[in-house]
Amino acid sequence: MKKLFTTLSNIWKIEDLRVRIINTLLFLLIYRVGSFIILPGVDAAAISNETAKEGLLGLLNMFAGGSFSRSSIFALGVMPYISASIVVQLLGIAVPYFAKMQKEGESGRNKINQWTRYLTIGITALQAIGYVKSQINQEAKLLEEPYFTLISVFVLTAGTLFVMWLGEKITDKGIGNGISLIIMVGIIAQLPGAFGTEFNSRTTGAGGLVTFIIEIVALILVVMFTILIVQGTRKIAVQYAKRIVGNKQYGGVRQYIPLKVNAAGVMPIIFAQALMFIPATIPQFFPSTATNGVLMSLANYNSWSHNILFAVLIILFTYFYTAITVNPNQMADDMKKNGGFIPGVKPGKTTADYIDDVISKITLPGSVFLAIIAIIPALASSVGVNSLFARFFGGTSLIILVGVVLDTLQQVESHLLMRHYDGLMKTGRIKGRSAVPAAPGTVPPAI
Repeated sequence: MKKLFTTLSNIWKIEDLRVRIINTLLFLLIYRVGSFIILPGVDAAAISNETAKEGLLGLLNMFAGGSFSRSSIFALGVMPYISASIVVQLLGIAVPYFAKMQKEGESGRNKINQWTRYLTIGITALQAIGYVKSQINQEAKLLEEPYFTLISVFVLTAGTLFVMWLGEKITDKGIGNGISLIIMVGIIAQLPGAFGTEFNSRTTGAGGLVTFIIEIVALILVVMFTILIVQGTRKIAVQYAKRIVGNKQYGGVRQYIPLKVNAAGVMPIIFAQALMFIPATIPQFFPSTATNGVLMSLANYNSWSHNILFAVLIILFTYFYTAITVNPNQMADDMKKNGGFIPGVKPGKTTADYIDDVISKITLPGSVFLAIIAIIPALASSVGVNSLFARFFGGTSLIILVGVVLDTLQQVESHLLMRHYDGLMKTGRIKGRSAVPAAPGTVPPAI
């Protein structure tokens, strides 16, 4: 406990770090206040009794901190920006113009960011129209059409752009990645209510307090398992040749390329969840189809068929996303240009094949463990855990929470060590997602 207070005191002594933390908290407070402001022309009483969304809509509602179900001005959150970022990443692989921009350094990144913002506006406008038409009841609309739709689309688009701006300000003036912190705060905002609901159901109903304690212990174990997956790396030794320039010697040292066991992050789960939303949608358009029973079984969150297909899709998407974001050929070329080589492996194509083989081998266990984490909430629900509380036992929300917390703590620790204070841990250092530099040729996940 003394170590904790000493560390907090050291954090407060560093003026730059103190200002950044305060700025971060203020920006997040603005976001949370805005998430409770209802869209103009919407009757709050008519939407206050809506039940929690399930499936993909439930995921969106969790990412938006409940704003989605409250018809808030921040109802769409930062998901349009995340979608735009993913599209631009894919364009960087398929379109030569975007691939060229990615190699232009700072100016190229600025252009890509500008394209991402423009694309965010278009995606947000389309999603806002769909949101107004499908998620707001006719009884809750106080304005006539088409004025209500026009005003709502404008406000929702402006709200998403404002949240995106808040995220950029947090990254610039605060601590941690702003967009990731906004998503994390939205997820954490759902935790107290889910925790309280589960506690009341256990203490007043079946199971009792002992069952609730067992659930908490299980949650801690799942979090520890998730940390292992997020932190897991396979280091490839790289030797650099000696170069003598004047009276100085460069190179001649051994470094490591850290390849993440889960290089795809949460993207495979998001892609798989988007596809798993299709079986529940088809029967709405073709109600008399003979295969509707199978489709509804696949859409059932707790069914074996749903979870098996979900796990298979996650494994496939993990390989797919890793393949498009990690480029062994570029890594081998960059290594060769800088005079580096892997001991025992010839430079060039042989090095690229070696790196590709290592990535393939570590992606298999990483994808399987990611699939296990993703289906744990369904398993928890099947044994009686409240559905809202079960979401914190795994899936996208838990991986984002673990990744963002580790990343933020690593940045705090960097500030401490840079000013000769002790780190946050007695032994070793916290390794967040940015603790180890990304391998050459890789593109970090959007989340």
